[in-house]
Formats: sequence, structure tokens, C-alpha cells
Amino acid sequence: MKADAIKLDGGKAGSVDLSDDIFGLEPRKDILHRVVRWQRNKAMAGTHDVLGRSEVSYSTKKIYRQKGTGGARHGSRGAPIFRSGGIYKGPTPRSHAHDLPKKFRKLGLKHALSAKVAAGELVVVDSIDVKDAKTGALAKQVGALGWKRALVIDGAEVNENFKKAAQNIKTLDVLPSQGANVYDILRSDTLVLTKAGVAALEARLS
Repeated sequence: MKADAIKLDGGKAGSVDLSDDIFGLEPRKDILHRVVRWQRNKAMAGTHDVLGRSEVSYSTKKIYRQKGTGGARHGSRGAPIFRSGGIYKGPTPRSHAHDLPKKFRKLGLKHALSAKVAAGELVVVDSIDVKDAKTGALAKQVGALGWKRALVIDGAEVNENFKKAAQNIKTLDVLPSQGANVYDILRSDTLVLTKAGVAALEARLS
């Protein structure tokens, strides 16, 4: 599969060959869903916590005598039945992460890239090497290219000036090829790959 490449100024930069095994698959929502769910669960902090019966700050003295009150029998004021008492089986700190085989994660990334190609939301640029880290100049170029919420994936390393210039552009995210992931790819409106990024992804996923 061939794709046209452009420069950051909008000019033509020839074409690039895209592997059909990576960019030409029929996207499967079930695979994408499982990988995104794995990513988001792994990213959850899992720090939610409540006080149990043994943790609330109350005296352990029996609150009133066992018999003769006409009411129910009670011991601790920190019992879950009382207001401000301990919470019964409430959430405690834990990890929400679950296992997903590496082969399946790799397959999910292939389907995410193929989904962008199928939707016509993939753009290949020659390179993102810029001489000056000027946010204003880069913002104008991005606006002229029509990139609304774009994810730019470069090769092993991202050009430092481009990275600095993109930091203050809310609609532009930049990642090296090793950081490419299904969630960020799918939530972007435009996926921008450099030629070096295409080569690195094909080497990673082949």
C-alpha cells in the first residue's frame, strides 16, 4: 500500500510504502476495546479508600447496657449501622491492572493503525525537524494543514525543537515510536506519522 507524504509546509514529499499486514487490516472493535480497557485499567491509581469498623475514631466501650432499654442490642458506636460508623466492605487501595498477552497488544496496535487508514485520518510527513522552537510558527503550520486534534509519532527520538514548540499547543501531542499506543491513536482526530516513524513502527510490529 502506498501513501502520499507531505512536508510541514504542505508541499509534496513523494510517497511511502505501508505494510498491508500493519496498515491494511480490517479493524476489529472487540480487539481495540480489550486493549483500550487494559490500558485505562492499568493507568488507574487505585488509591480509593474508606474507613472500616476497626479504623473509625470511636471508643470501644459498649454504648449502653445489653438488656432493659427496650431497644436493639449494640456494642460498638463504630458499627456500620450508625451514622459516621465504619463502612462495610468499602473500597481499599488496589491495582486495577490485568494481564493481556503481548501478542494481543501488538495486534491491537496494528488494528488501531489500520482503523486510522480506513477512516482517512492518517497523514505521513517527511520529517518534523525544525530549526527553531517557535510555538507560534508551528501553530500556524498546524492550522494551515487542518490538524485539529493530532497525534504526531516520530522515530526512536523526537526532534527536540519540535517537541518544545508543540508543548503549548493543546491540540497537538508528540510521541516517539516506542510510545505509540492504541488509546492515544484512537482518540486523535488525525494521526501524523513521519517516515522514520513508519519505519520504526513496522520494525516494532513485524
